[in-house]
Amino acid sequence: MATPVRSGVPRPGRNPAFPLPSSPGASQEEIRRQNLGAVLRHVHVHGPTSRAELTTRLGLNRSTIGALAADLAATGLVTEEAPTTARRAGRPSLVVSPRSDRVYAHALSIEADRLRAARIGLGGRILDLREAGRPCGMSALDAVGPLADLVRDMERSVAADAVFVGGAVAVADTTRDPDGRIRIGGADEALGAALGAELAAGPGFVAADMADIAGLAEHVRGVAAGVDDFVYLHGDLGVSAGIIIGGRLVVGHRGHSGKVGHMVVNRDGLPCGCGSRGCWETEIGEAALLRHAGRDPAERAAVAEVLRAAADAEPTARAAVQQVADWLGFGVANLVNVVNPDTVVFGGYLREVFAAGADTVRRRLDEMALPASREHVRLQAAALGRDAPLIGAAELAFDKLLADPLNAGVAGQPGTGQADAPA
Repeated sequence: MATPVRSGVPRPGRNPAFPLPSSPGASQEEIRRQNLGAVLRHVHVHGPTSRAELTTRLGLNRSTIGALAADLAATGLVTEEAPTTARRAGRPSLVVSPRSDRVYAHALSIEADRLRAARIGLGGRILDLREAGRPCGMSALDAVGPLADLVRDMERSVAADAVFVGGAVAVADTTRDPDGRIRIGGADEALGAALGAELAAGPGFVAADMADIAGLAEHVRGVAAGVDDFVYLHGDLGVSAGIIIGGRLVVGHRGHSGKVGHMVVNRDGLPCGCGSRGCWETEIGEAALLRHAGRDPAERAAVAEVLRAAADAEPTARAAVQQVADWLGFGVANLVNVVNPDTVVFGGYLREVFAAGADTVRRRLDEMALPASREHVRLQAAALGRDAPLIGAAELAFDKLLADPLNAGVAGQPGTGQADAPA
């Protein structure tokens, strides 16, 4: 049987959102389950797709696609409907659509100054969204109770036959203590278990760093869709990266890779919260922008004001943005030399810095990076904005279901209001 092939997306097995090809010794049932996953993944990522299009894109024959789509519809994971407009003569091909209204995940984010919770349906549609403030000094584990309250509030409006498939939480790797000091943190291994216990959620929760999850979102649904090798840079109080090589996220030992904000770029620079001096985030983080603009580095609300003033060509604000953009290009040049990506994506607050100082970033990159690494690399602003961590968290939560739609263990859980899951 042919391995599914997709046009314009990463090859099977290279992107965590797409399946591996069948192994040579796979049984017919194993092949069927993998192909069910391939069909479900395609409509999850690309939206409603006709059976005829699935036949072409996945490289399977019409009868196989028909049987797979019917099986997924019988489980309640997709719907099959006639197209609203006929494109050609003859019997129209049924359109397969994900059941966004029935099958959903909880996507959470613990950000530098706020907590967010979303209910996201199969297909990536945000069905509900809540948020609350995150007090200074609140640890990730301290956030479990408030996040659970947001989830319970969302669950009050969930239909009785809806199916919860699991959850994930994105965690910012820096926060500010009440005394103003920056604390270096990140995803805690106990966080997912604590959320699952608090919410009595059988499928459980996965916890990962903010940049990793936001990078995954841009890889599946954003500006880096179809790009096998790229770096996603996320900036707020600190700076971190989601690094995807060969279509796979690089997580490192215990998931703590991507701390690029702590590579030293200026040995005469300012002390960093990590204990070193001259780290990259001391030159490009929010505090650096505010410092160059003559504002209080602890006044996060002023970041947007400085960026707006720079857009209006106010001299001090514009000079501050250009100085940060120059250091941004300095660090990107180092990353490009090491990783040799096809694309670098700027997210979080760095998205706005890049938008305002793209020429400066590119000029510094061209001055410093090796020609073989810089000539092909694209620099792009993130497409998904502030929702990228939530969208990426949902992708992690859906992964088990998409890998094996008939054996994902998505039965409804006590206290969440869900009915029985597809068998």
